[in-house]
Amino acid sequence: MSKQKRFILQEQDLPTQWYNIQAEMPNKPLPPIHPATHEPLSAEDLAHIFSLECSRQELDTEHAWIDIPEQVLEMYKYYRSTPLVRAYALEEALGTPAHIYFKNESVNPLGSHKINSALAQCYYCKQEGVTNVTTETGAGQWGAALSYAAKVFGLECAVYQVKISMQQKPYRSLIMRTFGATVEGSPSMSTRAGKDIITRDPLYPGSLGTAISEAVELATTTPNCKYTLGSVLNHVSLHQSIIGLEAEKQMEMAGEYPDMVIACFGGGSNFGGIAFPFMRHNFTGEKNTEFIAAEPNSCPKLTRGRFEYDFGDEAGYTPLLPMYTLGHDFKPANIHAGGLRYHGAGMIVSQLIKDGYMKGVDIPQLETFEAGILFSRTEGIIPAPESCHAIAATIREAKKCKETGEEKVILFNLSGHGLIDMTAYDQYINGDLRNYDLTEEDLQNGLARVPKII
Repeated sequence: MSKQKRFILQEQDLPTQWYNIQAEMPNKPLPPIHPATHEPLSAEDLAHIFSLECSRQELDTEHAWIDIPEQVLEMYKYYRSTPLVRAYALEEALGTPAHIYFKNESVNPLGSHKINSALAQCYYCKQEGVTNVTTETGAGQWGAALSYAAKVFGLECAVYQVKISMQQKPYRSLIMRTFGATVEGSPSMSTRAGKDIITRDPLYPGSLGTAISEAVELATTTPNCKYTLGSVLNHVSLHQSIIGLEAEKQMEMAGEYPDMVIACFGGGSNFGGIAFPFMRHNFTGEKNTEFIAAEPNSCPKLTRGRFEYDFGDEAGYTPLLPMYTLGHDFKPANIHAGGLRYHGAGMIVSQLIKDGYMKGVDIPQLETFEAGILFSRTEGIIPAPESCHAIAATIREAKKCKETGEEKVILFNLSGHGLIDMTAYDQYINGDLRNYDLTEEDLQNGLARVPKII
């Protein structure tokens, strides 16, 4: 095998299509349904909230390959391909025979993978004559990406950022404002949903479910405005498949193929982005790669949630989605991985978990920061707290290889850098961070309020 450390594609080798896993899944995801009628929704129904083209992509179970629009492809060329890196120093520190690779999505100007879908969603909105977009964000990677993409396509952007994350990471909201977006801490007093939540709990620190409610309300009450989403939904994973499609070609350059693909998991965007292009070979029996989604043990929808139809937001404005959920009004702990504090899993991932094509692991907060520190000291990159979950899961698997002597090839997605998360690292280094354990009582309280859909 080549001893090269970094593998980068030439411009002419960049993918020109996204991969739509829905078209090739042995069992298709169940459809989103109307909360009142429980009837499956059409693309035209979803277009009340999202752009029409994204709504069509959301429900597309026929076309495995979808062309990337030329204008989006040109924007991708500013920062793609991102490097595939062999983590030799991390391997040496662990004393593992495993070969560890990571796809470095932190190197683009926005610092995370989120820009891959932000550009696509804003492009489609612009093509349809939309003038305003709105969204939620947790730690702020998605809000920052959308704020920039909106400016690229001449759209006005409004972001609801989870209040606790805004307090933990003030520079992310400043980045959004620098790009021209308006930013509100959520829950806020600017929407009916926010007012209701504050009335019930004046000190509530917020959640992604809360912020989604506010963003959807703004989109549906503002003329010529559409809601955009950074994770969970099928069309977002579609746009993010550029990551795995590049990684496939780069692994060929390295002369290896992954035995395991690992990514952190909040709603599924970066996990699906790197995993789905590789997973299609498992469907045919050509490969037998293991897929692992790493989530916080304080928000464990994959490992302790229940597969149900549930709302994607706290107020119940969204369609009902078939997913592993902790309950749409679940109140997650105030961990620093703000992008992973979401109650539900995407529809595709939920079906794949049910069918045994992948699994989830839940990891305590302190273990993730221990992994992030080791990674930064060996590979020279400070990872986002979300990405630390993928690194921690990778380290677990690499240590197993050390025990068994297996020389497995492990690929993980480094979804973003942590240079705006240094307060979290400061607290960890000073011993001020702690783990949050979800009690069975809290788990059942959240699940008790999930709609009963047969």
